[in-house]
Amino acid sequence: MKALFDNASHFCSKLITKHYSTSFSMGINLLSAEIRPAIYSIYGFVRVADEIVDSFFEYNSAELLAEFRKETELALKRRISTNPILHAFQETVHTYNIDRAHIKTFLDSMEMDLNKKIYEQDGYEQYIVGSAEVVGLMCLNVFCLGDKKLYNSLEFSATRLGSAFQKINFLRDLKADYEVLGRSYFPGINISEFDETVKKQIELDILKDFKDGLEGIKKLPRRARFGVYVAYYYYICLFNKIKGVKAQQIMSQRIRISNPKKVGLLCFSYVRYQANVL
Repeated sequence: MKALFDNASHFCSKLITKHYSTSFSMGINLLSAEIRPAIYSIYGFVRVADEIVDSFFEYNSAELLAEFRKETELALKRRISTNPILHAFQETVHTYNIDRAHIKTFLDSMEMDLNKKIYEQDGYEQYIVGSAEVVGLMCLNVFCLGDKKLYNSLEFSATRLGSAFQKINFLRDLKADYEVLGRSYFPGINISEFDETVKKQIELDILKDFKDGLEGIKKLPRRARFGVYVAYYYYICLFNKIKGVKAQQIMSQRIRISNPKKVGLLCFSYVRYQANVL
C-alpha cells in the first residue's frame, strides 16, 4: 500500500533531522503531533540540499544539485518520488499549499554556495532570504494549517526569526566556513581582521531580528508555539554564549551547547513558557 511508503518516507525525514540536529529535533518533538511529520519533511529536504553543497567535496556538487532540483520538480509534478525525502516533502507542499516560489528561492541560495565565496550586502541579503527566511515561511504554512490571514500576520516575524538563526550559524561557523569552505558570508568583513567592533555590529543586527521574531512566536497557534519557542530559546542561549567570548576565540574554535545543557535549557524554557514569560 502506498500509505506504507508515505509513512516510511516521513520516517526517513525524521531520521535525517535527528541525525543532523538534536536542537531542531527537540523543538519539532514539542510541536503538536499532527504537524510534526510535515516539519520533519521540510527539514529533511533542506538538509539534503545543504549537504550537497557543503559536504560532498569529492563529487560534482553542481551536477548533484541540478539533479536534486530536477527531481524535486518532478516529485511536485507527479505527486510521488522514489526518493523518500522528496516524496515526504512533496506531500507536505501539496497538503499545506506551500508556495513553489519559496522552494525555488531556497534552491537558488544553495546554488549560490557553489559559486560565491565572498558576499557583498546584496548577495548576503539574498542568501539569507533563500537559505533561512523562506524555510521559515514553509514551516509557517504548516503551523497555520491554511489560515491565510494568520499566515500574513506572522510572515514578517517568521522571516526575522529565520534570519536570526542563520546569522548565528554564520557567526558560530565563521572559522569552518572560511577555512574549510572558503566562504565569508558577512559583507564588508575581512576575516583576518575580525575583531570586537565587527563582532558587536553583527550581534546588534541579530538582536533586532530576535526581537521581531519573538513577537511572532507569541501569536503562533498553540500547536506550534512551544516547539518554536524552544528553538528560539536554544538559539538565544547559543547567541549569549557567543557574545560572552572574544572575537579571536570564535576564530579558533566552534562555540556550541552540549547535549546535557540542551536538556537543561528545555526544562527552563518550559518553566518560562508555562509562566508566560516569553
